[in-house]
This record gives sequence, C-alpha cells and structure tokens, in this order.
Amino acid sequence: MDYFAHELARVESTTIGNGTRIWAFAHVLPGARVGMDCNICDHVFIENDVVVGDRVTVKSGVQLWDGVRLADDVFIGPNATFTNDPFPRSKAYQHEPHVTVVERGASIGANATILPGVRICQNAMVGAGSVVTKDVPANAIVSGNPARIAGYTKSSRDAEPPQNDATASTTGTDEGPLGRRGVRLLRRRMHTDLRGSLVAMEGDEIPFVPVRAFTVFDVPSKEVRGEHAHRACEQLLTCVAGSVSVLWDDGLYRGQITLSTPAESLYLPAEVWGSQFHFSSESVLVVLASRPYEADDYIRSYAEFMDTYGPSS
Repeated sequence: MDYFAHELARVESTTIGNGTRIWAFAHVLPGARVGMDCNICDHVFIENDVVVGDRVTVKSGVQLWDGVRLADDVFIGPNATFTNDPFPRSKAYQHEPHVTVVERGASIGANATILPGVRICQNAMVGAGSVVTKDVPANAIVSGNPARIAGYTKSSRDAEPPQNDATASTTGTDEGPLGRRGVRLLRRRMHTDLRGSLVAMEGDEIPFVPVRAFTVFDVPSKEVRGEHAHRACEQLLTCVAGSVSVLWDDGLYRGQITLSTPAESLYLPAEVWGSQFHFSSESVLVVLASRPYEADDYIRSYAEFMDTYGPSS
C-alpha cells in the first residue's frame, strides 16, 4: 500500500494514488478513484462514482456523492456540500446522478453548497457559505446566495505585465500596452459645452479596420458576457453609457478594467480571453470587430485557450 490510511479510516477502494493520506473516520467506497498526493481529512465520505484527481485537499465534514469529479489541485473547504439530485425524494432514486465538475486549481470555501450539474471552471474560487446555482467561469471569484461574480483572481504568475513609458496598469487608469499580446486602454479627448459632450474616434485611433459592430445592453448585473477568446478577430470595447468591468487574460498575465466613459476604449487583440461583468443597470457597451462573425474563430473553453495560448505559446 503506497498511501497512508489512518487505522480508524475505512478505505474500500483499491484505486488510491501514491502518497495520498486518508485520515480518521473517513470512508471511501469501493468504486471511488482517488489520485496521488491527496489529503482526505477526518469525517470525509466518498461514494462510488467519484473521481478525485492528484494533489486534491478535501477538508473535514465533506461528502462527495456519486457524480462528483474533482480535477487536479482542487481545494474543498470544511463542510462544503455537494448535491447530485435536483428533485430529491425519499426512496425515489435517479437513474443517473447529475455530474458536478470542479476543474483544475479551483477552490471551494467552507460551508459552500454546490447544486447538481454545476461546473466550477479552472482556478475559480467559491467564497465561504456561497450557494452555487450556475456554472462558475474560469478564474472567477464568486460569493453570496446565489453566488455572483465579485471579481477575478490575479495572474497565475507574480510578475507584473510589461509596461511602456506610459506606465499602464491593470486597473485601467493609464494608457499603454498591457500584458504580452498588446491589450491596450485607449483614451480620447471629450469635448463638452452647453450643448452636451462629444467624443470622436477616427483614423489611426482605431487599431484595425472595423467590419462589424454590435451593442450590448439591458444585461442584468448578475450576468456575465464574453467568456471566450478569438483566434483572429480583434475587438474594441467602449461603454457609452453606465459602466462595465472587463477581464482580459493573455494566457500569462491577467487584468481587470472598469469602462465607465465614452472617452475610454479597451483594445482586445486576437488570442486574448475576455469577459464582461458587473454591468450597471443603464450600461450600453459598443463593440467594434475586425472580422465578421465566424463561429470557428471562437475559443469558448478556457482550458483549450490555455493549451493553445498559455505560457509556452
């Protein structure tokens, strides 16, 4: 046996990875699969149809029911609750449990509740006591009941994005390139008099020749837009009314900017992941694009994006 099991633990599975530690009063059923170097704490129950990846921590008081899938490097806090039946009745059993997936590097705080069939994407963080009713985007920080996006985790590396002489920052307070692929906050002069205000954008102020434009409005503040990258299409985002927060991620660096004036636009080159969230009630977001709509140009999986454009690309 190449793993440790406390003498008061009951481990019926024979599929336990090397270096894993299973502590007192934990119970692992025969069909469960647990990876290497995991830490399964006291009073954890793991049912048959459960897959636990490598280097996973499951703190005390957690039950992993049939259908739960935990990828590598996941953290599950004390007394976090998973469910697998949206309409539970005593003595009424599902034909198949709903599958709940927690992707690589995600963390779930203490006492959080995860509803059936939810996917918590890569590196996301669920706050303590949250009730997760919908999929959580990659790198998102969610909290509350129901859980809503409060922000996004920082870059996976400690280094700050490279900046030019304009000393750009990920808060969007200055002009200049952000990251390694040329994300840029463009600022223009606003002309104001008794007749109102005007912002003009022309010529080389636009980094590409637009061939498509669309407007996003009437978005409930709880909803998230975007959540994809483009292989070839470039975009310019301008919030002409209200405000919206924008996450950009180039596979190595990540930043968050709030657009709240028509005098500022965020340039998202190709090969950059983007999300928009925290829409104010009156927000109107105008997007210029360098290409027509092409379904094959979209990358909608963050894992695929990282595989394609991550640090090694």
